[in-house]
Amino acid sequence: MMLLEIFGFMSMSIVDILDILLVALIIFVVIRWIHDSPAMNIFLAIIFIYFLMIVVEALHMKLMSKLVSTFIDVGVVALIVIFQPEIRHFLMRFGAGTKIGSKGRKFFNMLFGDKESAVDNESVNEITEACRVMGQEKTGALIVIPHQVSLDDIVGTGDRIDAIVNRRLIMNLFFKNSPLHDGAMVISGDRIVAARCTLPITDRSDIPARYGMRHKAAIGITEQSDADVIVVSEETGGISFVKEGKLTPINNINELKLLLGAAISGLGGKDGQQA
Repeated sequence: MMLLEIFGFMSMSIVDILDILLVALIIFVVIRWIHDSPAMNIFLAIIFIYFLMIVVEALHMKLMSKLVSTFIDVGVVALIVIFQPEIRHFLMRFGAGTKIGSKGRKFFNMLFGDKESAVDNESVNEITEACRVMGQEKTGALIVIPHQVSLDDIVGTGDRIDAIVNRRLIMNLFFKNSPLHDGAMVISGDRIVAARCTLPITDRSDIPARYGMRHKAAIGITEQSDADVIVVSEETGGISFVKEGKLTPINNINELKLLLGAAISGLGGKDGQQA
């Protein structure tokens, strides 16, 4: 009983219980969010230090409390730096994937007269047919299809094309002797926006060795934006569809059409396999 009184549990109200439940929920969401990243160990250390601070303050250990509080104050800035990729990823997902973010973007698009472009069925057919042929010929390809999150910074790393989506043009651009074959192609609406674009590489260490740099780049850009990516392996000719950092091997071209069609219509494809 005395121990409970020290930590204040004998005078708990409904608000205190709600407070504890909300904190537990936040911790659960954060752990679920970063459980497969190197940041997990750091987060567990933060939780330990925080509970240590609660204990030393409850026991009125002034010197220890001052030391832990100072450590936490200095560590906040360090945490922002350490968790920068995860924070950026979360904010992008929140802005693009939640109803609040989606409605907010639509409002500002209407306010400034911007139009959201979506890949149409004809473009889907052109893209999938190009991927089918490139897979048969083992021509490596990396096609990025952005949605609500702008990829202007990615487009700026490559060469602008601004051409109507066409299977022959896609295959020519990725042909191994083409000067634009290396890097990613960005397709928005019915236009090929740019080619030879540089994508960020994922920091994950659990990617199977059979996946090369194209797959790692595809996972990297889908971790940092809401874009979908199609990868054609130069070594095997296999086609993969990458969404939200998850890679789905494609068994036939109709499966790719369904995944791509569902993604651009906002329905979302079936759950991908964790790479």
